[in-house]
Amino acid sequence: MPQMGYARYPWKLDIVATVFWVGEQPTENNPTPNHMSSWDTEWMKNFGGYDDPDRANRTDNFTPIGFTPKQNPFYVALPYNDLVDYNTTKSSAKTRIPWFKQKFSREGKSVLKGTWLAIRYGNRICYAQWEDCGPFETDDVDYVFGSSRPRNTSNNGAGLDVSPAVRDYLGMPSMSRCDWRFVDVSEVPAGPWRNWGTNNPFVQRQQADQAAQKTEIGNRLEELRKMRDEYFKQNGNSQVRNR
Repeated sequence: MPQMGYARYPWKLDIVATVFWVGEQPTENNPTPNHMSSWDTEWMKNFGGYDDPDRANRTDNFTPIGFTPKQNPFYVALPYNDLVDYNTTKSSAKTRIPWFKQKFSREGKSVLKGTWLAIRYGNRICYAQWEDCGPFETDDVDYVFGSSRPRNTSNNGAGLDVSPAVRDYLGMPSMSRCDWRFVDVSEVPAGPWRNWGTNNPFVQRQQADQAAQKTEIGNRLEELRKMRDEYFKQNGNSQVRNR
């Protein structure tokens, strides 16, 4: 559970959250299609398909029926983009993002994509990764990294988009009010949000551990093979000398 008192990042309280999903088609209330994200021009392809929000088309494991997501199905959008375009970083990002200096590697590479959030609704808390920008705004730095309320006025002033998996885990209908805050990876507890995704550090760590274990086993087998070959070589030479 995240700290309820002091924490590195404060809670944003009483924020209206709407539901969005990978592959969502544009509507009057949501004019931006979600086959791509602010940071991924092939988001739907890289996710693995359409993240159907219809509960009848979702599993009890918070994933869509029909395919295993290639990326974490626990994702959110916040109304700030640290990039001007895919080649340029915003000047405000360099002064307002708390972890900018630690994560910046080059112009045009986001330091926000994949950041973890805790979302609290009632007595439940869900964890998810920041994978897109919205709702409606992409430059509300004073809300996302300051103490201001969301600048957006549409959808009751929504300040957070959550994925179907987040919605289902929290039992939170669209347009509900919730709290959220940024969390460090070390604060993210065990839960379904750790289970999927090439963009998920917990999956990456597990795959790295498995690869290291496989390499270690391979090295040990090679060592045993050499010991076996050396034994038979020496044993064979000894038998020849004793004839």
